[in-house]
Amino acid sequence: SRQGARGAGGMAALDEALAEIDRLAALPHVKGVGETGLDFFRTGPEGKEAQESSFRAHIEMAKRHGKALVIHDRDAHADVLRVLKEEGAPERTVFHCYSGDAEMAGVCARAGYFMSFAGNVTFKNAQNLRDAVAVAPAELLLVETDAPFLTPAPYRGRPNAPYLIPVTVRALAAVRGVDEDVLAAALAANTARAFGY
Repeated sequence: SRQGARGAGGMAALDEALAEIDRLAALPHVKGVGETGLDFFRTGPEGKEAQESSFRAHIEMAKRHGKALVIHDRDAHADVLRVLKEEGAPERTVFHCYSGDAEMAGVCARAGYFMSFAGNVTFKNAQNLRDAVAVAPAELLLVETDAPFLTPAPYRGRPNAPYLIPVTVRALAAVRGVDEDVLAAALAANTARAFGY
């Protein structure tokens, strides 16, 4: 049981936090629920159970309130996709700081999930991300900073910030072989659709 995994105090705290998120998600100016999801980077079995329970609650809230679901997925691709399939994903689902490969991008594309790319797409060791950018449908691409992290090359080492978004957009355009302005217009339209602007 959830209670057995975390104790009554942990269960009460999670339920209280989820109730507050639910209250905030109902506000008209709130555009999304998240970031939420699964992060198995340094997580044991009890933590995985708690995360999955919380993730399922966030999915339900996003659907009930008609908000975008913004997903954090670290070392948990298969489980994130499984939970989304089991729960039924919201109409607008965004993979924040997309970290999958081209195969996962195909799964996301077939499901209609948005894939948001950050500055790490410019890193030398990130060919998997560039491969995903190449196969993701243009209408499902988003861009972000994840500030202050994942600063694009050649500015790595500095805090990331919105002024560096054009560097990431330039990298995405190069991978796709399209004009930067054309891609920027598509990204703006996708953002409006993803978040209901």
